[in-house]
Amino acid sequence: MTQGPLTTEAGAPVADNQNSETAGVGGPVLVQDQLLLEKLAHFNRERIPERVVHARGAGAYGTFTVTADVTPYTRAAFLSSVGKRTEVFLRVSTVAGNLGAADAVRDPRGWALKFYTEEGNYDLVGNNTPVFFIKDGIKFPDFIHTQKRDPYTGSQEPDNVWDFWGLSPEATHQVTWLFGDRGIPASYRHMNGYGSHTYQWNNEAGEVFWVKYHFKTDQGIRNLRAEDAAVLAGRDPDSHQRDLREAIERGEFPSWTVQVQIMPAADAATYRFNPFDLTKVWPHEDYPPVEIGRLELNRNPRNVFAEVEQSVFSPAHFVPGIGPSPDKMLQGRLFAYGDAHRYRVGVNADQLPVNRPHAVEANTYSRDGRLYDGRHDGAKNYEPNSFGGPYQTDRPLWSATAVAGVTGDHAAPSHAEDNDFVQAGDLYRLMSDDEKERLVANLAGAISGVSRDDIAERAIGNFRQADEDFGKRLEAAVRALRG
Repeated sequence: MTQGPLTTEAGAPVADNQNSETAGVGGPVLVQDQLLLEKLAHFNRERIPERVVHARGAGAYGTFTVTADVTPYTRAAFLSSVGKRTEVFLRVSTVAGNLGAADAVRDPRGWALKFYTEEGNYDLVGNNTPVFFIKDGIKFPDFIHTQKRDPYTGSQEPDNVWDFWGLSPEATHQVTWLFGDRGIPASYRHMNGYGSHTYQWNNEAGEVFWVKYHFKTDQGIRNLRAEDAAVLAGRDPDSHQRDLREAIERGEFPSWTVQVQIMPAADAATYRFNPFDLTKVWPHEDYPPVEIGRLELNRNPRNVFAEVEQSVFSPAHFVPGIGPSPDKMLQGRLFAYGDAHRYRVGVNADQLPVNRPHAVEANTYSRDGRLYDGRHDGAKNYEPNSFGGPYQTDRPLWSATAVAGVTGDHAAPSHAEDNDFVQAGDLYRLMSDDEKERLVANLAGAISGVSRDDIAERAIGNFRQADEDFGKRLEAAVRALRG
């Protein structure tokens, strides 16, 4: 902001910003004091609706650099050559907490990455875990309601959390992740990120591949124990935001090695797990992760509200060579994310500086709406037209997916080794004895807070089905705490 006289929003110089205008000394304030009214009215409108989920977050700009040839798998221009660099913006966040919540809490972390490519913005929206609690978007509002404040008590209630999880055994895998050591990262720099969903890549020849993205932190994994996190959350609620900002200010630019798992499309139908089930991983022995690039964060936002709070991401923002999969959670998010930012920020949110394409100009027939900037001047607002307006390319961004059968409320197809517990059990058995002990203690502390025995028993039963030892140890721990 330039120096000089203070002005009103209309640019007129302000004579006095210390005293409101009154009818005489000590008299009532006058409605003609437009500076007073302008300031108060603007102040009343400074906040926009916070995100229902992922409200608490931090962000930074950086670069993505391609380190391996992936042109046999995708025709995306930003992935077209080794050494190619693309500007990015990453927003990381907690999920359940509101805008004023603490950072150092047990919660998944959102991982929303915007690539400003020459073919338009590509948004990759995932978490710091490779799986999620549910596999169908129709259950997302129900799930999030259990994580938010109860309509009667106004607090987050253990009964709601564990009643839902106990009745939703598909959540067992993600809950095991959440209550393990990685449930409370020490900072945003010391955690991995994941695309979580399965996405489509397609190459110039029209061949199709299914992929999963992994962002492996180059700083190493560091986590907080529950007792240390509780102290940090009370002492410095902004700990993770502060850590990321100050690291970049010091020139210690955090980075992640970017990997993908690649599945030929023909493998999907007979793979032992449903490859589009968000509650499952693809074991690395089946599809080993392949390094494709490096992500570095190296520039802080200049204004947190303008660039972090107003940043918007949508998994529907694809570019040529990349597209969606039949993952039912992803399909729901293709609508929900865009709908959320049109409600929160406005129908022109995609044209704010942080959100608009940086390497190409958006060329649409969309017009008007709140905060429209007139960028189209007097150009025609319909298509087709004969006045030189933008035209369709006739080439889809992604390849078509074959479908069969009849319409209906179908459950996701089950593959040979699919069930809700097998991968949770595999994860438990990968842990060391110390990790298992902390996992059981964390779970027992949370489950013991429920008001009814049947809710506790149902929750424990899911973990017992994942692994008999897991359930036995958890049952004993909960019993000891509940008496």
